[in-house]
Amino acid sequence: MSVIPFDQREGTIWFDGVMVPWRDAKIHVLSHGLHYGSAVFEGERAYGGRIFKSLEHTKRLHRSAELLDFRIPYSVEEIEAAKALVLRTSGLQDAYLRPVAWRGSEMMGVAAQGNTIHLAVAAWEWPSYFDPATKMKGIRLDIADYRRPDPRTIPSASKAAGLYMICTISKHRAENKGYADALMLDWEDNVAECTGANVFFVQDGVIHTPLADRFLNGLTRQTVIELARRRGIEVIERRIRPEEMDGFSECFITGSAAEVTPVAEIGPYRFTPGALTKTLMDDYTAEVQPKAHAA
Repeated sequence: MSVIPFDQREGTIWFDGVMVPWRDAKIHVLSHGLHYGSAVFEGERAYGGRIFKSLEHTKRLHRSAELLDFRIPYSVEEIEAAKALVLRTSGLQDAYLRPVAWRGSEMMGVAAQGNTIHLAVAAWEWPSYFDPATKMKGIRLDIADYRRPDPRTIPSASKAAGLYMICTISKHRAENKGYADALMLDWEDNVAECTGANVFFVQDGVIHTPLADRFLNGLTRQTVIELARRRGIEVIERRIRPEEMDGFSECFITGSAAEVTPVAEIGPYRFTPGALTKTLMDDYTAEVQPKAHAA
């Protein structure tokens, strides 16, 4: 991955309806979104010039904003057009896209109902989220100290910037101990998700995954469940206790950035990336590639 700081890159960013030079896409330091976390975003990937599940991502962006009690002043259709323009202007066929919406600077306090809602869309080249050589062997995960909060305390169905604060802390702690990422439990100590990806386990040819009613039900998660069921593979969504990980043979995580990534280790638990994981990796790769049109 490039080490060029994100504020020093070349290109253009769609900012409140206008394509602006990358380095000029700035906000004021007294923006509500910066101080109070009133921001929502999406992480999307384009393959071969096509944004995978673009419409679903845009609709979720709108829903996330509504859960944070603000309305994005651009329609789904306008955001779809903006993303397509950004991708086309970038000159990239395979890219990562980041739409983000936030409350502006008119008021600086907890209440900011009159603040302007801004929207920006950027695209850049972002290879595999994890090192490719490590990925095929399975990544190593720590078990995070922080829990995913009770949905009665946060809008857990929103892809809100503020919900990632404990994820950043947890991933930093894991990396500092030599792990690639961290697995987070929920407030009742059930297995929940990683810091930016959903988790799946395999036992006797059956897939088990935590029920996504306490954290974000990822679009990649939904895609992989659909791909598994197409093959007749049983998928069970349920509460999973940490000690159950001792009985699973395979483990993998999913996300727009992570795609489908095998896991070899979670804390004291060990897994062997196997045929089922490899099948779903291949199926996902085939699913995201633009389909050739018949003549």
